[in-house]
Amino acid sequence: MDRPITTLFMLMSVDGKISTGAADDLDVDKDFPRIAGVQEGLHQYYEIEQTTDLWSLNSGRVQKKMGVNTKKMPNKSPVSFVVIDNNHLTEHGIRYFCALSKKFVLVTSNANHPAFQVNEDNLHIIRQSKLSLTDALIKLKSEYNCQRITIQSGGTLNGLFLREKLFDYIDIVIAPILIGGKDTSTLIDGKSLLSESELSQLGVLKLQECIVLENSYLRLRYKVIH
Repeated sequence: MDRPITTLFMLMSVDGKISTGAADDLDVDKDFPRIAGVQEGLHQYYEIEQTTDLWSLNSGRVQKKMGVNTKKMPNKSPVSFVVIDNNHLTEHGIRYFCALSKKFVLVTSNANHPAFQVNEDNLHIIRQSKLSLTDALIKLKSEYNCQRITIQSGGTLNGLFLREKLFDYIDIVIAPILIGGKDTSTLIDGKSLLSESELSQLGVLKLQECIVLENSYLRLRYKVIH
């Protein structure tokens, strides 16, 4: 395989939502800790997250929602981060990831991205004229020795990974809550299929493990068959 092995690792509600609403100030990381019946078992997701790959891929929009553009600088972690972003991260957000990451790779098609003004030894930029997830993954393996990577992006970007057949494994933690709302982001968003001829773009899974966690949480692990 000329790209890293990928695993989609996400926290979602029983109805597949990965946010608590459609507004950018609504977010499971901020809201779940305040909800009785959900907060009690939430720690299990973060504990599992600590066991995921040493490369992690995120979207700039999700990271902006999580406040990286204003957070104080973090301590260095052993994880290398990849962020796909054109206009959500500020220079502070870029420096935040440089401080956090072993290696920080930004994938962008914005020639004027603030990252180009940052000079850090561990900052690397993959500049593309148009986003190609396949090309980005190939470069991550060939140029940065990324062998395995955990995907934790938003529903739209997850949808691109699905349609381009770039998921190898799915690892989902399900919180005991229903959220609803047709405009609330789900595990996989993006364009819907319009004809039977597109059914090959679906992701067929084989269950590897189903773990009943504490406080009514579940963990489902799948291998993507095709």
